[in-house]
Amino acid sequence: MFSLTHSATIALRMLTLAALLMAPVGALAYSKASGLGIGKQGAGLVLFVTLQRQSMI
Repeated sequence: MFSLTHSATIALRMLTLAALLMAPVGALAYSKASGLGIGKQGAGLVLFVTLQRQSMI
């Protein structure tokens, strides 16, 4: 029983450490995700629609 509890405690600590290390990277990726790609207004919209139509042919 002690071995199972000890293993679970170590696993929880590892999960917590991994979450603490990955959280800033995930937050940065999430904040930058909307900035990538062509803007859907003006010339970007025209280019997007043109490329979509050509890919359907």
